[in-house]
Amino acid sequence: MSDTNELTSAALRARFAAALGEGGLQSRWLAAFADVPREHFVPSFYQQDGQGRWYEVSESDPGYLETVYSDTALTTQLDAHGVPTSSSSEPRLMLTMLDALDAEPGHRLFELGLGTGYNAAVASSLLGSDNVVSVDVDPELVRRARRHLERGRYRPHVFAGDGAEGCPNRAPYDRVIATAALRRIPPALLQQARTGAVVVAPIGFGIAKGVVSEGGEVSGRFLPVPAYFMPRRLPARAPDFAGVEAQAGRTTSVPMTDLLERLRFPLSLALPGYRSCSWRDDEGELTGVGLWTEDGSTATAHISGRARQTGPQRLWDAVEELAALFPDGVPAREDFGFTVDSAGQRAWYGQVGGPSWAM
Repeated sequence: MSDTNELTSAALRARFAAALGEGGLQSRWLAAFADVPREHFVPSFYQQDGQGRWYEVSESDPGYLETVYSDTALTTQLDAHGVPTSSSSEPRLMLTMLDALDAEPGHRLFELGLGTGYNAAVASSLLGSDNVVSVDVDPELVRRARRHLERGRYRPHVFAGDGAEGCPNRAPYDRVIATAALRRIPPALLQQARTGAVVVAPIGFGIAKGVVSEGGEVSGRFLPVPAYFMPRRLPARAPDFAGVEAQAGRTTSVPMTDLLERLRFPLSLALPGYRSCSWRDDEGELTGVGLWTEDGSTATAHISGRARQTGPQRLWDAVEELAALFPDGVPAREDFGFTVDSAGQRAWYGQVGGPSWAM
């Protein structure tokens, strides 16, 4: 990168950090965002054209730096089918999660989900490189992240492996963060955390924040902001749409849009790891929705008001139960909490004894 571009980058970083702090936000992490060059970690990224086709944007393309220093999640890796498998998260969401850690310089942090290495570098800016440990399941991502980190002055401890197992030889940790969507808090991370450690992790389509008590128990609530992180890579069966169409079906009073919008967050707690899709006519009007889980359970609902389901889990029954529990409006994420204790892990609504779902 030329000296001119370095000056441009520094100016953009300063403006970027100031924009993240708009509204009077006081955060010590803003200085870290102003300090760490995001372009070191996103030398290229992918965008979609009007037909949904992916194309690559690199440092030599017009508008590259301006996009890098926008509050935008950037897709950085696609699989052979063109499905995103890694990204640089939306910076404001990164800031929200880092702020939620209540971290102090010198705290030791474990991060599940290295990705590009940008979040680990930002964490190192405040906490110190020796206090940051980050792991990713994808060895190629780790190799790239190491190269990215070598462009700057931060050297957190990074390695390839199963983040759910933590890194016991660097424990105990004062703070734990995950940047990949989880279904539950990995027990090994709690065993490697100090009493009083803060844990911040995406669970379903929300962000859970809890504090570790003696014995590795955790309690906390969800932050008010939505989150849609790349899931941990786990084997899963494809949806059985052919099988579901062979079912007689029944009438449902739940609007199809509830699945895609209003009930999306609580459904992600009730049906961990579920996926959904929709069908539209030539005019773009919604005609049907589908959802499925990794065990092959599948459900569909049609514009006619007919719902069908098949498999070991009755997925549309779960949708209807949530619609009855939340008959009006969008339930606020901060009204949900979670508990990890000897009885297991559960997400709940309202209070600990309220409606709950196993994590």
